[in-house]
Amino acid sequence: MHRNVELVLAALAQGGADPARAARLKVLPDAVATAAAAAAALGVEVGQIANSLVFEMISGTDGSPLLVLTSGAHRVDTGKVAALVGATKVRRASAEFVREATGQVIGGVSPVGHPAPIRTLVDRALEAFDEVWAAGGIPHAVFPTTYAELIAVTGGEAADVA
Repeated sequence: MHRNVELVLAALAQGGADPARAARLKVLPDAVATAAAAAAALGVEVGQIANSLVFEMISGTDGSPLLVLTSGAHRVDTGKVAALVGATKVRRASAEFVREATGQVIGGVSPVGHPAPIRTLVDRALEAFDEVWAAGGIPHAVFPTTYAELIAVTGGEAADVA
């Protein structure tokens, strides 16, 4: 098993995730780097995919990571998110920034399993689904979870991000 997937599973266990749900982690034959690809591979609605998007919060001259877990049916409103987190500006992070912050590559970023905690916002739209799916640390891995569990395991804040 890939090290990132092991880190994700360990973080889920440490965060109190339902072990039966975490055990349903799937390693798919093809990468599912987009919400549409993940939904098609899993046979679920695109809105059930919890996209893990890393942004750079700019306040003054420094930038720190912000993880936004958004429904695959939404686009993040960066102006709205900046206001929510008290940043001057929020911008999509570069691939290098994402890898430094998460230890994972774009297309496979998980809500958990990072080298250090990242401030996280969880899209309230995900609450509409009994089960949502998130990336498992690599573009081929996904796991089922719930809205409440995402908030719990990430220490995230519920937010309207679209």
